[in-house]
Amino acid sequence: MKNRSHSNGFIPALSPEELRHRMEHTRAELTRTVEALAGGADVKAQAKETVAHAMDAAATVKEQAARMVKGRTPEPVLETAGQVATTARANRIPLIAFGAVLAVILWVRRGRGRK
Repeated sequence: MKNRSHSNGFIPALSPEELRHRMEHTRAELTRTVEALAGGADVKAQAKETVAHAMDAAATVKEQAARMVKGRTPEPVLETAGQVATTARANRIPLIAFGAVLAVILWVRRGRGRK
């Protein structure tokens, strides 16, 4: 497609084929622009995508940290930690009650310390 302008600055009439080609090109550009604007305006989708990326990154870091800790922690410590976790799962109610009592004690002590 040539830009055929005359000395007077006017462009002569284009052939129907050239007009169709320009219209198709303009439509394609407009479609890309509208899609880009629509994608940028969809804040909810962008937020979901950002959260998904953050969750993936957190999971990766968690896995790396777990491997590093497991690799550097002596076996007896890992066994003891596993036993403590098993005991805590088996005795949830007493553990929760103990935690609640401890929280109340700390809360009361903090309140008395301000006076």
